[in-house]
Amino acid sequence: MTTTAPPVKDRPGRPAGGDERLLHASPLRKLLGRPELGSVVGALAVFLFFAFVADSFLQLSSFGTVLYAASTIGIMAVPVALLMIGGEFDLSAGVMVTSSALISSMFSFQMTANVWVGVLVSLLVTLAFGVFNGIMLTRTKLPSFIITLGTFLMLTGLNLGLTKLISGTVSTKSIGDMEGFPSARKLFASQLTLGGVELKVTILWWAGLVAVATWILLRTRFGNWIFAVGGNADAARAVGVPVLKTKIALYMGVAFCAWIAGQHLLFSFDVVQSGEGVGNELIYIIAAVIGGCLITGGYGSAIGSAVGAFIFGMTSKGIVYAEWNPDWFKFFLGAMLLLATLLNAWVRKRAEATR
Repeated sequence: MTTTAPPVKDRPGRPAGGDERLLHASPLRKLLGRPELGSVVGALAVFLFFAFVADSFLQLSSFGTVLYAASTIGIMAVPVALLMIGGEFDLSAGVMVTSSALISSMFSFQMTANVWVGVLVSLLVTLAFGVFNGIMLTRTKLPSFIITLGTFLMLTGLNLGLTKLISGTVSTKSIGDMEGFPSARKLFASQLTLGGVELKVTILWWAGLVAVATWILLRTRFGNWIFAVGGNADAARAVGVPVLKTKIALYMGVAFCAWIAGQHLLFSFDVVQSGEGVGNELIYIIAAVIGGCLITGGYGSAIGSAVGAFIFGMTSKGIVYAEWNPDWFKFFLGAMLLLATLLNAWVRKRAEATR
């Protein structure tokens, strides 16, 4: 006598046969699966909070100031987020921005050249820093924390030592009267008025970088490689992903954005202090983590890093508009980091539970 197993009742939404590949994802499920969801909720909470405690926070002029503060962090948070998705860190990103500005300024001044020559030389040298980090990481197999910490210390020493050796002081000489300075300032440090709001050009650079990075992550093969390398480098290598080239390219991306930020620093103030940038690398990482990137890699988004930078901008300027003691800023930043990490973890668990 034979028996037949009772038919398996499919769950609502599951196609007959139980093939998960044919499962239709609801809009809610897609939303819960977005890495930047937690940061968007956090940004809304921060916005409402400062809108309530600081009347001037809602003024149009304040909005432009907040966006500018966010853009100076967001330009670097984008490549740092991509690097973290790829499973690595870069602790030299902050001082690399200053190195880029110093190279442009000192080369132009010492060679009495058009400042655009210094800008291009700075681009090549800064990209070389990124290649160095990537090659050292892939060749030595040491953790990126150690590699980039070493680069951080070397660049910090070079910034100070070479600046004092060449300029005689800890800051560069003025290049504001040199040929090419006005056009370079227009590209890297100008501002425009839109709807009565003065916006710095860094906001446009930031928006463009977020758009390009998002396209790379979601629409290109290289984006798939970034997620694969960050998720499991050995498995990615086994299926043909060029792990070494991908990581070197990610470090070059950080270097390129450090060059952009460095040129903005130079052409905004004309001179550069050699000790600037120390500690900013942690802020870039914080912005990426608040935006949904995992410390372990393989998860995150460029849009999330932009939201994290926007939260940073709102907090840094919101404290000023609320007339609070700015000494508390780091406390609020650390609290936001913890809360955002917990919120992102909760969102991911909810997303996995609905699959």
